[in-house]
Amino acid sequence: MYTTDIRKAKALRYNRSAFFSFNCIQLQGGQRFCTALNLKGDTIMKKCIPELYGSLVFNDKIMKNKLPGDVYKALRKTIETGSHLELDVANAVAVAMKEWAVENGATHFTHWFQPMTGITAEKHDSFINPAGNGEIIMDFSGKELVKGEPDASSFPSGGLRATFEARGYTAWDPTSPAFIKDGTLCIPTAFCSYSGEVLDKKTPLLRSMEAINKEALRVLKLFGNEDVTRVYSTVGPEQEYFLVDKQLFNSRNDLKFCGRTLFGAPAPKGQEMDDHYFGALRPRVSAFMKELDEELWKFGIPAKTKHNEVAPSQHELAVVYTTANLAADNNQLTMEVMKRTAEKHGLVCLLHEKPYEGINGSGKHNNWSLSTNTGVNLLDPDREPAKNLQFMLFLAATMKAVDVYGDLLRVSVATAGNDHRLGGNEAPPAIVSMFIGDDLASVLDIIEADAESEAKETVTMTAGPKVLPHFVKDTTDRNRTSPFAFTGNKFEFRMPGSSLSVSGPNVILNTAVADSLGAFADRLEKVPAGKLEEEIHTLLKEVIRAHRRIVFNGNGYTEDWVKEAGRRGLFNLPACADAFPCFIAEKNIALFTKHHVFTREEIFSRYEIMQENYVKTINIEAKTMCSMMYKTFLPSLLSYIETIAEATEKMKKVLPSAPVISQEKLLSTLARLYTSISEMTEELKSAIASADSIGDSMEKVRYFNYTVLAKMNGLRSFVDEAEALIPESFLTYPTYDKLLFSI
Repeated sequence: MYTTDIRKAKALRYNRSAFFSFNCIQLQGGQRFCTALNLKGDTIMKKCIPELYGSLVFNDKIMKNKLPGDVYKALRKTIETGSHLELDVANAVAVAMKEWAVENGATHFTHWFQPMTGITAEKHDSFINPAGNGEIIMDFSGKELVKGEPDASSFPSGGLRATFEARGYTAWDPTSPAFIKDGTLCIPTAFCSYSGEVLDKKTPLLRSMEAINKEALRVLKLFGNEDVTRVYSTVGPEQEYFLVDKQLFNSRNDLKFCGRTLFGAPAPKGQEMDDHYFGALRPRVSAFMKELDEELWKFGIPAKTKHNEVAPSQHELAVVYTTANLAADNNQLTMEVMKRTAEKHGLVCLLHEKPYEGINGSGKHNNWSLSTNTGVNLLDPDREPAKNLQFMLFLAATMKAVDVYGDLLRVSVATAGNDHRLGGNEAPPAIVSMFIGDDLASVLDIIEADAESEAKETVTMTAGPKVLPHFVKDTTDRNRTSPFAFTGNKFEFRMPGSSLSVSGPNVILNTAVADSLGAFADRLEKVPAGKLEEEIHTLLKEVIRAHRRIVFNGNGYTEDWVKEAGRRGLFNLPACADAFPCFIAEKNIALFTKHHVFTREEIFSRYEIMQENYVKTINIEAKTMCSMMYKTFLPSLLSYIETIAEATEKMKKVLPSAPVISQEKLLSTLARLYTSISEMTEELKSAIASADSIGDSMEKVRYFNYTVLAKMNGLRSFVDEAEALIPESFLTYPTYDKLLFSI
């Protein structure tokens, strides 16, 4: 009976061995319940997570079930090898996809793509097709699946498209599965102009994945890996974010328009006590995270880890790694779902890299590796990495790529928001370096010196008390100050900002490493088999000597490292104004064009978009700051000055001998601040207006970076000082005290 089944489900909470697993119970009537054991209460989860996972995704399981065998095989071949998909196959897939979507409540379809706006785009069309006599059929063709035609003139193009040249194309990407969102079948697509120029973030990523696949296969063939037919770049992004109460968010125009606070006195307590990181989740946050997990699982996004981050109201979500293309799509969808889910809980999810001054900002750590279709991680060193020549070649290729193209890696994360985060003692410095750990550093020493390597003994760690388990010591460490750190079998690129699409950094990583691997293959393919091992050793020594300067295992936050990096000749690009021009350096243009990732025209279009986005961002922030000064802060400050002045005059009249030194001192301070803030607001307003006369786009970037932003920072210092003296009752907006501790 139902009650008996429920009783059994409740009893499972006492089963410690099953504490971390889900237990499905078939109840009367066929309904399935999934229990997550709860040692504190009797509540059971009325969801079967294995069945929930991927329920809104047209995944391989569904494709295999719905498609004819030959169609399924043809589609799998396209997904796995990148081969062309015939229209008759596309038609069959479209029919099955539509049937599945309609069965799951979908009424519309859209080509879901990623223009250069940084967010996704979609135009919804219904499945409805008039059939005559006032009737309709639900129809969807292979042509509609494969190609769409959005207006390309309404998206950033960097000059590739004129306003009157409206037509663009979206093209289905079968390597990323379709999904249902809000009753609409979403089909991941690439986006290009009418004449074929790339206008999105997906296409270059797919091109870079093909480039590294091609060159990696060449290297693997040298080692006799004939069974490997595909090499994938794999990515696992860690998404950091802040949560804030929605009502408080709506009370601040800087948060609404800019995603960050443009001023604000620090709260008495921030992150000094280190008590938020990994701390117990507050009920409101826990409820949000629970629903977020479930929503992401429906989309087949493997959300794995969630926790509080360092700063108050800051959190992190990490997913299991997958192919770079799918990881990028998943992360774009994740950011959308995070915002939507937060709204349902009366919260706003802040993805800006630095929403609050004085506490840690938010990044998006990009865990990158290379894997074969046979399941081998090419960056797994095994126990004796010095003898693992295949691993050492891929490590050396990565080392060379990061050294030669460190400027491009910096450009790939260069945004107005991320500039506030990089370089501080909360995130990697703007200098790109590589951490590999002491063990791998000693391997480089061995290879460089032609010494014999020995397998290191496994070290067992003990925590002292006998009751605690022993465990094997990891031979790597996670250097938190390194922009590009080896973490056992992958590299963690820690520079990307939280709002960034991971496509950009991975395009650079894939292409740069592909270039290194291609150069290695060009050299080694000419060597007779009997001398191959010797030549690999020679090549490794040359690469280590030429590019070991990029390796730094120390503290990247010190001034000593900045000086040392300068001596080594490493790129140091603190701000966007410094980084942007590197994108069009001739060596970098040659890299992209050689591997067919970008054409020269596409490179310069992206260069223009970078500049435009930066200028527009700072311009909006500056205008918002002026507006808030005139409409909210200065009136509040003046009102408080008048109140203090009136109270002081009344006291003098009632008690002429009463001391009013403190009041007069406060008035003097407030009056000084009022004058300074008023004058600096006018200066900022004038600086904004002066920017209109600057014609050169890069000159305008520098102007907003070094002049407008500097004036904003100067103004902020006075505003923050004044705010600390004003009672909250006089302020029309929530302070840091409320924003950071509202949930």
